[in-house]
Amino acid sequence: MSQAETILPAAGAAREPFFSWPPLPFALWLCGFYACWLAIVAGFDYWATVAAHWPIAAAMAAGSYFAGSTPMGGGTVGFPVLVLLFNEPASLGRSFGLAVQSIGMVSASIYIIAAGRRIDWSLLKPALVGSLIATPLGAAFIAPYAPDLGVKLLFATLWASFGVIHFAKLKMIVTPEGARRPEPALDRRIGFAIGLAGGVVASLTGVGIDMMIYAAMVMFYRADIKVAIPTSIILMAFTSVVGIASNVALSAFGPPQYALPPDVFHNWLAAAPVVAVGAPFGAVIVNRLPRKSTLLIVSALCIGQFVWTLVQEREAGWPLLAALGGLLLLNLFFLFLFRTGERRAAGERVESIKAR
Repeated sequence: MSQAETILPAAGAAREPFFSWPPLPFALWLCGFYACWLAIVAGFDYWATVAAHWPIAAAMAAGSYFAGSTPMGGGTVGFPVLVLLFNEPASLGRSFGLAVQSIGMVSASIYIIAAGRRIDWSLLKPALVGSLIATPLGAAFIAPYAPDLGVKLLFATLWASFGVIHFAKLKMIVTPEGARRPEPALDRRIGFAIGLAGGVVASLTGVGIDMMIYAAMVMFYRADIKVAIPTSIILMAFTSVVGIASNVALSAFGPPQYALPPDVFHNWLAAAPVVAVGAPFGAVIVNRLPRKSTLLIVSALCIGQFVWTLVQEREAGWPLLAALGGLLLLNLFFLFLFRTGERRAAGERVESIKAR
């Protein structure tokens, strides 16, 4: 078996029909989840709570679709809805994002793996290790002390940069196809660094690590977007489980600053049954529809939430300059990744020609 074949399993090589029955492991997961959810809601009479939180369930219907079809976790919709629309604190948006993604992104991941989708394990495995280390540390030592405004601006700036670079480089992002050749030594270093940095960011905002590994893959490695998106989904799913588990443990055994607001659980009850099928639905559709249109819509939403944040917070002076400066620096970094990736790809083509 060649190195490239370790990324591209034979099961994912054939073109899928538009509709097919879900893989058995995924069907069993759904049955188990809905049985547990129903037992909680019916057993503790949470029907009124679920009904009262229908707005977040409605928002996550769209959010979970984008979570499964793009490198955006469901928290990318849940965070601004709760924080900007419902005026909840950033800590609630972060914790809800991790909690809801622990169902939606996990559900999408189970479907992706069971369906034999292409995954870049060479980069993903060290990223999982980095996330396992950094996410609990960020939850314990950084997130409780981060200012609310700082978290909002960090979230807004990260995803606005995603939108800007996609409008600027969309054609180049969607062009590469097929599996890349793993580079074990380089992949371990980059993957682990992504896990560390992304774990801290996710502990603050509930998302972000998925965008980081996606950016490295499509910009630096010039990887196929249909490999990059499933890889980013699995990393975000793992980080979400680690993150919400860390938050719950700290809330149960730590001092008062770690306490989880009750609305995290209430919103989760309403949204979880929606995202359990919404995110996998996005993972199904992304392999069957043109990629450009979905990414353009998502990019517009990312830029829109940045403007929305600045307008709602009515910030001027240093916070505004920091947000705009961060947006500029991130996009300059993305351009650097692109140019480095282009030089690497050109060098590989020259070596391939020489080898012939």
